[in-house]
Amino acid sequence: MNTYHTILFDLDGTLTDPEVGIASSVMYAMEKMGRPLPPNIDLKWVIGPPLRNSFISLLQDDDPALVEKAVSSFREYFGVTGLFENKLYDGIPELLAALCGQNKRCYVATSKPTVYAQRIITHFNLDSYFVRVYGSQHDGRNAKKGELIRHVLHTEGLLAETTMMIGDRKYDINGAKENGVWTTAVTYGYGSMEEINATQPNFIAHAPSEIEALLTQHNQ
Repeated sequence: MNTYHTILFDLDGTLTDPEVGIASSVMYAMEKMGRPLPPNIDLKWVIGPPLRNSFISLLQDDDPALVEKAVSSFREYFGVTGLFENKLYDGIPELLAALCGQNKRCYVATSKPTVYAQRIITHFNLDSYFVRVYGSQHDGRNAKKGELIRHVLHTEGLLAETTMMIGDRKYDINGAKENGVWTTAVTYGYGSMEEINATQPNFIAHAPSEIEALLTQHNQ
């Protein structure tokens, strides 16, 4: 039986539901770029992958200067308003409190820039549950989940075989697998069941309460 001493949590789609803030920020950026999007467009797919990749798709252009201008415009809105257009999933504070009570070491590992991720965690009063918040840099470093997780493991001196990554998208699961980390995919976020099943995570949880039960069961 495996014992998971360390838990890495994705942020968007796992701890919080950021759809309104991210979608509004994308709409703002595309408007500033002179390429407004239809008001009813579905932007859920933008939640999870590195932001620059999303703008390459939206702009249908991979020109670095153009992409950076779009990212900068996104952050104009997100950094002031968008990051707070966000809400905790039901049961998250209770889950984190329970894990801390079991002496688990919890970290945030998100592709979102660290500065924004930390502000969101502080906004929801979750600081005390996490050892540290890890995210990407504004220049794109550690935006890929595999690179980020490798950075966390190295910086914190963590053992992959006793570490669990919890996330809602293929980027979380595949990035963890690249590093030999155990995986739990959550279905209440933004990854479809087809996407989740294709990654073959070690475990699947349908609600935060199931994460606690799963970790308890497999730490017996």
